[in-house]
Amino acid sequence: MIPFFRFKFTVLLFLLFSFSPFTHSSDAHFLVLNYHDIIDEEDVVAPFDRMEVNKHFLEDAFVWLKKNNYSVVSVQAVLDAAAGKTSLPDKSVLLTFDDGYLSFYTKVFPLLKKYHYPATVALVGTWMDGHVTADDPGKPLMNWEQVREVAKSGLVEIASHTYDLHNGIVANPQGNTQAAAITRLYDDPMLIYENDEQYRIRIRAAMFKSSEFIFQHAGIRPRVLVWPYGEYNETAVAAAKEAGFSITTGLVDGFNTLADLDVLRRLIIVDDPKVEKFAEMMAGLRKNLPLRVAHVDMDYLYDKDTEQTEKNIGLLIQRIKDMHISTVYLQAYADPDGDGNAEALYFPNRHLPVRQDLFNRVAWQLKKRAAVRVYAWLPIMAYQSNGINKSWYVQEWKEGKAQEASHIYKRLSPFNEEARQFVAEIYEDLGKYCNFDGILFHDDGILSDFEDASPTALAYGKQVWGISDDVNKLRATSKSRLEWAKHKTELIGQFTDELTNRVRFYRPYIKTSRNFYTLPLLEPYSEEWFAQSFKSFLAHYDYVAIEAMPFMEEAKNPNQWLTNLVKATAKEPDGLKKMVFELQAVNWKNQQKIPSEVFVEQLNLLKKLGAQHIGYYPDNVYEDQPRLEDLKQHFSLPELQ
Repeated sequence: MIPFFRFKFTVLLFLLFSFSPFTHSSDAHFLVLNYHDIIDEEDVVAPFDRMEVNKHFLEDAFVWLKKNNYSVVSVQAVLDAAAGKTSLPDKSVLLTFDDGYLSFYTKVFPLLKKYHYPATVALVGTWMDGHVTADDPGKPLMNWEQVREVAKSGLVEIASHTYDLHNGIVANPQGNTQAAAITRLYDDPMLIYENDEQYRIRIRAAMFKSSEFIFQHAGIRPRVLVWPYGEYNETAVAAAKEAGFSITTGLVDGFNTLADLDVLRRLIIVDDPKVEKFAEMMAGLRKNLPLRVAHVDMDYLYDKDTEQTEKNIGLLIQRIKDMHISTVYLQAYADPDGDGNAEALYFPNRHLPVRQDLFNRVAWQLKKRAAVRVYAWLPIMAYQSNGINKSWYVQEWKEGKAQEASHIYKRLSPFNEEARQFVAEIYEDLGKYCNFDGILFHDDGILSDFEDASPTALAYGKQVWGISDDVNKLRATSKSRLEWAKHKTELIGQFTDELTNRVRFYRPYIKTSRNFYTLPLLEPYSEEWFAQSFKSFLAHYDYVAIEAMPFMEEAKNPNQWLTNLVKATAKEPDGLKKMVFELQAVNWKNQQKIPSEVFVEQLNLLKKLGAQHIGYYPDNVYEDQPRLEDLKQHFSLPELQ
């Protein structure tokens, strides 16, 4: 498969940082391997196609599977096991080959017969039909006679790679094209996006056509659908089921159970892995890879002059590409006054003004050209609008009564159902209209030991948690204050889980990260002041982004303070595996840049102490802060990350 955006490394990085943990504990678990074009050594020509695999490496993998007692199983075997008719053997593997290249017939099929291995090959309808598209690989494909021959062998399952969804459609006002299966088509003349019903009708029709096309030419109703570029959502999966597909497959690393047939995870094989590397991937997938994160303000890029905005984006893309990092935390809300509250957004939504429909554009360019994963950085609760009922906001207990909270973050209360729905719909719209890889929950998710004291919040605590609705009693002792705080900590965690699920309906593969203050880590009893705890965060999020900013915290000995931060993190079993240490690039106390030598010293200290994931905030592309040369030397990841 050659992606429609013609940039294979973006796909590779996406896969490298997407995995699901697994233990070989049941015969109901299996792995799906994914290949594309198979070539001979003499066929390799520049520019190199990272998706191609040499025939000799493929055969080496087949031999390794046999020597190491893996069972290569068929789609039928998987379906029979799911129906309870049989059991899958230990260490089961399903082989899949995408795009229907002629190499499947000339190179793969003979190997399948030699080793008696079943496999699945997925055909792209428009390519088989001879239609030239922007996404057409320009490589020879099997013809229908060859398709029917491999199908009759009993070794090959014919799957659909969709008829006409293996391409990009216009996804935003700037004209970026993105995966047709999950993108809301932007109608440029009308300046509107495809609505829910229009999208559902288009995808449903595409699923039925995908099935009918193969049936008409090969006499086979395909049972497996392979999502182009691994992109899918709940609406698309439901349409595939309706069209008769028993299994669909994505492109996220991970082992599968028989409960995962709606969308199987697949380990994509690229770059001609030698046997040793192949064995390593089979054992542990591509996990525990370090993150390097640049935290970017969209407000720095936005300009009323759209041409200047595009120039600014171009500067950022090139800078991030030159860094050779893995991840960008990208601001999706507008905060020009810097108070941390969202009064407008950078994507279409039903509740707040759109400063400019820009997030999808920048995120896509970062993914496509800089080969990074993009997390949408959004508040959990800090939203402001004249249309929001004042009763929805967090209240504090002051002077013997509940009143408007004085914190700089003007937060909607997670206890208020209408407020929760308001925020949830913002996150839904983010998932619907934008292409991104994760969510960074802003650091506004806090409740002090005097909050939330609204009647709604107190009534909830009494009814659901069985605690007092009298603030004075809640705050009477350290024990009662901490009990109240722990409930609030978990409530905010559950609320972010709800927001994540709203996004995952449209972007099922996204990861999550949440900003974390340092005091609850260093002094766990301070949870009562923040409603934050490291253990809770580890349970709710894929990553925790701690503000490792000693000058902001006015640490007397910054290096010792950072050392204490890493040591406290390491006390939790998965602490270092999940913690992203975010250094500061600016000292906000005096509005001065952090000196380069100090930034590098702190960066190297974190690495020396065992920090796996490191980031920084903010990135200033105009003033080269932090210095790009320092980042390339001390922050960049190895070439094959």
